[in-house]
Amino acid sequence: MVYALNLADPSVNPVSRISTVSTLINVIVPLLMTVGGFIFLVMLLIGAFTYLTSAGQQEQLKKAQQTLSFAVLGLVIIIASFIIVKVIGIILKVDIPL
Repeated sequence: MVYALNLADPSVNPVSRISTVSTLINVIVPLLMTVGGFIFLVMLLIGAFTYLTSAGQQEQLKKAQQTLSFAVLGLVIIIASFIIVKVIGIILKVDIPL
């Protein structure tokens, strides 16, 4: 009697659920967007804290404004990447239900 795992079975091996490129994109893109959104939130809080604790020092104010600007720029890049992935999916007629 042989006891072996069927690695093609999705209940045994979750990686076997990823069979196409669109499935892989559906796993990776939302994960990266979530991580990017979390980083945006952290950078926004750091920038706001620096702004509030600057006590009128011009150097600290400039640093806080730069941090806030880069955080917003990062969010814009995240949203643009989502739109680009959707457009590429439409052009290539690949089902990417994000």
